[in-house]
Amino acid sequence: MSDSCKKCTCCVSSLVKKYLMAISGLILAGFALSHMIGNLQMFSAPEKINLYAHFLQHLNPMALWGFRGFLLLCVAVHIWTGITLAIENRIARPEKYDVKATRVATLSAKTMPVTGIVLLGFIVFHIIHFTVKVCLMDYAKYKSVALENMHQKLFDVVDYPIFKGEGLHDVYNMVVDGFSVTWVAVFYIISMILLFTHLSHGCSSFFQTIGIRNEKWRYILNKLGILYALVVMLGFIAVPAGVLAGLIKNQPTESPRGQEVQAALVADSAPNPGSTVTK
Repeated sequence: MSDSCKKCTCCVSSLVKKYLMAISGLILAGFALSHMIGNLQMFSAPEKINLYAHFLQHLNPMALWGFRGFLLLCVAVHIWTGITLAIENRIARPEKYDVKATRVATLSAKTMPVTGIVLLGFIVFHIIHFTVKVCLMDYAKYKSVALENMHQKLFDVVDYPIFKGEGLHDVYNMVVDGFSVTWVAVFYIISMILLFTHLSHGCSSFFQTIGIRNEKWRYILNKLGILYALVVMLGFIAVPAGVLAGLIKNQPTESPRGQEVQAALVADSAPNPGSTVTK
């Protein structure tokens, strides 16, 4: 194979990796936004996020694990392409050029490998803490049952029934207790700040990869990327910050109607002081 063919093959390979990195990053960025919106239900009634979590956990197992596997694949592809492209760029560029390019690079661009590693560690910890549920907390106390036949709407779109006696997971109070541990909340907040720097540069790079970030649109697209990353960061930080500030507190997880039913049952079972017992 001639040198020109080798260069062509190398360029095609690098181009494919750049597209894989951009696409996987776009998918993960979209998931981050949807996950953040779901988390903001912590500022609503406890049963809302509990019903939302129950709905997600009881999706078709094939669909649920297929989606989880797809996200993990995107993470793996994003990491692999990021590492290989960084190595290829360093090998291809002379040392003097590399130093010069680093001087003009943004802080977000220069710290992408570091923020990526920290975010990977955060993702592992976050999954262990709130999804796998195997560290730091007594997860058994967050199991409860529905007190009534509830039929509530999620997002005013999906009618999702919860039946009396059905097992529920108290996600609301689990999250409150989890973020009540100061170092956990601080680690989460710091990780979200790093996510902001990672996302802001990643969005800019995505536009460049697909070929629409020219000199005319560079400024606007960069600002849109920063705005998107800022919204995601603030949305995620709001929950642990709300817990630390006392805006989000432990609450009973039964719906108001469920509490009324329970109170009525207790009242019916109590003896009537005015009644007389005859034999």
